Amino acid sequence: MSSQDNFPEWIDNLATGNTYSGRTQRTGLQEYNQLPLGDSCDIMEPSTMDTAQLFPLMETKLYKRRWAMLFIFSVYSMSNAFMWLQYSIISNIFTKFYNISTLAIDWLSMIYFLTYIPLILPVMWLLDNRGIRDVVVVGSAFNCIGAWIKTSTAQPEMFAMTFLGQFVCSVGTVFILGIPSRLASLWFGQQEVSTACSIGVLGNQMGIAIGFLVPPILVPNVDDMNELAHHIRIMFYISAGVATLIFVLVVIVFQEKPEIPPTQAQVQARSISPDEYSYMASILRLLRNKPFMLLVVSYGLNVGCFYAVSTLLNRMIIEHYPNEEVNAGRIGLTIVIAGMVGSLICGIWLDKTKTYKQTTLVVYLLSLTGMLVYAFTLNLGHLWVVFITAGVLGFFMTGYLPLGFEFAVELTYPESEGTSSGLLNCSAQIFGIIFTICQGKIIDKWGTLPGNIFLCIFLLIGAVLTGFIKSDLRRQKANLQSMVHTASVSISACAA
Repeated sequence: MSSQDNFPEWIDNLATGNTYSGRTQRTGLQEYNQLPLGDSCDIMEPSTMDTAQLFPLMETKLYKRRWAMLFIFSVYSMSNAFMWLQYSIISNIFTKFYNISTLAIDWLSMIYFLTYIPLILPVMWLLDNRGIRDVVVVGSAFNCIGAWIKTSTAQPEMFAMTFLGQFVCSVGTVFILGIPSRLASLWFGQQEVSTACSIGVLGNQMGIAIGFLVPPILVPNVDDMNELAHHIRIMFYISAGVATLIFVLVVIVFQEKPEIPPTQAQVQARSISPDEYSYMASILRLLRNKPFMLLVVSYGLNVGCFYAVSTLLNRMIIEHYPNEEVNAGRIGLTIVIAGMVGSLICGIWLDKTKTYKQTTLVVYLLSLTGMLVYAFTLNLGHLWVVFITAGVLGFFMTGYLPLGFEFAVELTYPESEGTSSGLLNCSAQIFGIIFTICQGKIIDKWGTLPGNIFLCIFLLIGAVLTGFIKSDLRRQKANLQSMVHTASVSISACAA
């Protein structure tokens, strides 16, 4: 059936007043187009639009409580990210306390990456079949349990138990990383969805910032093992108390989705019957989507480099500036705070311009530039220079995170946002493990400069891959077609 065949029916509806009332947002009649997700990038050809099916204007509404959902998720993500870095930023202290190698400490961070890889597919299935609330509740429960396990590990012989606690916390991470874009799409309007995704990512970045700043303050580098154990215990109990409070908050307050969808794109997504959706078919369509797969690799290269820099930051700073654990944490804090600003600016910019590929490519190239400057200035002997270069690096490298999420949603709509984000993060975890191990080995053998140059090479490869991504903004087309067809139908009705 062609779109023209549908016009009389909608004209009759408009004439008889058969539309929804009491709406707070009207964006127009929605053209619901089942977009092909195969190899072809030229999705919206005229022939496709000619055969598109029109759906009537549906009610949309923005709820104030959307900000509460975003805040609760952000603090949960913050708590989990803090526990990721609470060991590595003072790795020299923990290697002394547990009498272990630096590689063992690195694995306390890398376990987060390794856990994600086998668990992401079942968690994405859970997200699609049980919803965002169940995923966030289960993830915050793992985060809370892991934090309490670690409260019993402030003894030199308890490294195995602290690794177990870190592993349980890492399971909680799997339930986090695909949520920001999904939460933004479910709760936020068309002109704020990228900003909301950026704020969701900011929660994770805030946790990393606290993870850089607080452990060096709470756990000073003292020689007395009993005193050191006391400080470590305090840090663990604080993090466990916060994780418990967040878990209770999630259970009581967090909701699945609003009663009325916020956008016509969400109206369209909700109209898909569960019987028509196949999780494995969705995965296969994404794997055949060439622009998306290029983004998966380029995103993994960029974020994997960020993970390696974050994990090995203490070792890089201490090599050139001995006994500067506190400043190493402050430099990490500078990276993340600058990145939070970058993330927010990028999200607002996307909402204003919708220039997804252009913005992503520019930020990627600036991340490469920042990494090069950081690599060649780290050994100059001036900490203030490191603070500046690290801030520039963080602004662009961390600012890239929400860009990747939102670009992926555009390239893969109407597939589940959790599925596309999950595949992006799976790539990031794989490259994070590879880069952390390889850069750590290079630093041990040849020093920090070759290790950072190693990362620069892969950032260059990622930038080139980004340039080959064809920008096919499917979600934007779904919303724009709604407005176009509303105008068409309204004109036809007036003419009649």
